Amino acid sequence: MSDDAEQQAEEVEVLKSIYEGDENFKQVDDKTYQYKYVDGEKSFILEISWPPTYPTEKPNFNVDIFYNQNLIPAVKEKILSLVDLEANQWLGCAMTYTLFECLKEKTSEILAEQTEEAIVERVEKIAITDPTESSKKPERKEQLTKAQKRRAWDKAELGRGGEKPRGWDWVDIVKHLSQAPHHPS
Repeated sequence: MSDDAEQQAEEVEVLKSIYEGDENFKQVDDKTYQYKYVDGEKSFILEISWPPTYPTEKPNFNVDIFYNQNLIPAVKEKILSLVDLEANQWLGCAMTYTLFECLKEKTSEILAEQTEEAIVERVEKIAITDPTESSKKPERKEQLTKAQKRRAWDKAELGRGGEKPRGWDWVDIVKHLSQAPHHPS
């Protein structure tokens, strides 16, 4: 087993023991972990995934997950720059716990920019600048006249080759017989 793999295996055990019972911590798979940071009504999730050569190489950080869809870009950039700066100091060492903890101390500072006004402003900007939304008009279906509809119906009834289906003009024999006068013989 390589040195990186050994360190990863040890770190998995340490993370599980430290965060046991912490509902904000989640192990997505063997190499991906998430931590949810909460400050009052505001919150975000940081996802850390390990490349094969972690901890020799920095882990990957992700804040572009569905839960964070309302985070403004400035807040996302701040989170990523803080963990990246911290990760540079810990290269070669198990750092997932340290990275999660460094953000815990700064959660309220990080989320200070995440105001309702900023979210509304961002949503309005997206709505205004989205060219696909403003240029799209509801598609209108072609309106057919009664005569056009009748011709289309007749054409459909004719079937392939423009021929009417076999028996289209047959008289309903049961109906015909029930209407015929009965002659006693």
